[in-house]
Amino acid sequence: MDFGFSTEVKVRFAETDAQGIAHHAVYLVWFEVARIEYLARFRGGYAELQAEGIEALTLEANVTFRAPARFDDRLVICARCSDVRGARFRFDYRVERGGELIAAGSTGHACADARTLRPTRVPQWLVEEIARAEPAATRS
Repeated sequence: MDFGFSTEVKVRFAETDAQGIAHHAVYLVWFEVARIEYLARFRGGYAELQAEGIEALTLEANVTFRAPARFDDRLVICARCSDVRGARFRFDYRVERGGELIAAGSTGHACADARTLRPTRVPQWLVEEIARAEPAATRS
């Protein structure tokens, strides 16, 4: 499946360790930046979910590192929603520098009622928007 969405980030000095390499935890922050921007294209995105009393909780996250990112590198974070089922949805990511894959990962999420934190289905408007953007993703 191709990635139809991407955003750019620049590695900040504060994101690096003593060796000048981007700290492993910052990749999850970059994934979140891409995910929030991805969702913002659809009817107000995450803010609209919150306005409807829905939170999108993160259930799992993983990253595979292939090459280090360093201070001042310009990176492209590619994101796609690869699966939407009931309350759950999944995102896949690629981190590229100059066209080279330096990391890949995914995050799993679930929609929940903001007051009770009980699972609730992904709103139909978002399922439909993602289906248009990612026709190959599995949905039910």
